[in-house]
Amino acid sequence: MRTHEINRRLATKGFQITVLTTRYPGWQERVEDGVHYVPIGFGKGSSRLTRLVAYIARLPFEVCKRRSATELVVEDFFAPFSTMAAPLWTKRPTIGVVQWLHARDKARQYKLPLHWIERLGVRKHRRLISVSQGIGDRLKELNPDLHVDVIGNGVDPGVWNNQPRLGKDVLFIGRLEYGHKGLDLLLEAWAHACERVEGKLLIAGTGPDEERLRTSVRDKGLSERVQVLGWLSGEKKFQVLSDARLLVVPSRHETFGLVAIDALAAGTPVIAFDIPCLKEIIPPGTGWVVEAFDVLALADEIASRYSQTGLEHVAEQGRKFAAGYNWDALADKQAQAYRTALTELKNPQTRRPQADHAERA
Repeated sequence: MRTHEINRRLATKGFQITVLTTRYPGWQERVEDGVHYVPIGFGKGSSRLTRLVAYIARLPFEVCKRRSATELVVEDFFAPFSTMAAPLWTKRPTIGVVQWLHARDKARQYKLPLHWIERLGVRKHRRLISVSQGIGDRLKELNPDLHVDVIGNGVDPGVWNNQPRLGKDVLFIGRLEYGHKGLDLLLEAWAHACERVEGKLLIAGTGPDEERLRTSVRDKGLSERVQVLGWLSGEKKFQVLSDARLLVVPSRHETFGLVAIDALAAGTPVIAFDIPCLKEIIPPGTGWVVEAFDVLALADEIASRYSQTGLEHVAEQGRKFAAGYNWDALADKQAQAYRTALTELKNPQTRRPQADHAERA
C-alpha cells in the first residue's frame, strides 16, 4: 500500500516509475494510477515459495534489461532477508526503502542465517529511507555510515469521513499472529480487565493463528466478551475504528504501526506497549504506552482509561497529530529524498557532511 500511495503521487509529478514485483495467480502487467507494474518470475506464481525464488532469480536480469532507461533504482526491502544488496549489481544510483527488518525473526523461524544476509545488504547501501525512527536507529547500528531519511506512512484519507464517537467496545485490528502481534498477551490482559469494562473486545483481521485465537477465547471462557469480526477494509474498517472507545496494539515489535495512526485519525485513543516505533507515533495526550509485555499493566491501563473522563479531548489531540501523516506531504518528502540521492550517488564528492546522521523527514 505504501509503495503504491507514494508512487502514484510521484507519477503525477512527472516521475516515470516501473515496479518489479512477484507473480501471483492471475498476474498481469499493467499501468495503475500512472505506475507501471511488471510481475516477474516463472510460471503462474501459485505458491509463496515459488514466487519468491523466481523473483530473486529474475530480479538482477530484469533490472539489467531496463538499466539504460533507469536513473534511480529503489530497492524496497522484503521478507525474509530484507535486502538483496542491490547497490552491488544495479550499476545505477540505488536507494533503499525500509518498511521492516524481520530477518532475525525469520532466521529463528526457518533456522537459516537470514540476518547475516540482511546485515551484509544494509552495509552495501549508502542511503536509505526508513518509515520510523526506530527502524532508522537499527539501520544505523548495522551500518554507521548510512544516511537515513525517516519518512513515515500516511493515513487513508477515507478515515476522515467518519465522526468519532465515544463507543463501548475495545478494538484490535491486525494480522492474527500470536508472536508478532501479541494476541496471547491481549487475551490474557483482557481476561483480567473485562470485568471492569462494559463493552466487548472486538478483534478484526485474518491470519495464520485465527483458529488458535478462537480456541483460546473459548478455553479462557471469554466467548461472551470477545467478538472476532474477520477481515475489515474500507468504510467498514473506518466505521469500526470511529465507533471504538479504545484501540489496543499489543505487538511485541512493529516497524511503524499504521493501525495506531489510523485510529488516532478516527478519533480513537490508543494503548500500546512501550516499544520502538510504536511509542514515537503515540505522543502524550493522544494515548498511552505501558511497560513492554507487562500483561497486568496492560489490563489495568485498559480498565482505567476505559472509564476515564475527558476521552473526547484525547481523541481531538489524536486527530490533530494524525493529520501530519498525509500521503501528499510524505510523497513530496520522498521525491526530495530521491532527487538528493540521485545527485549525491552520482557525484560522491557532493555528499553533505551531515549525511552520517539519521534525519527525520
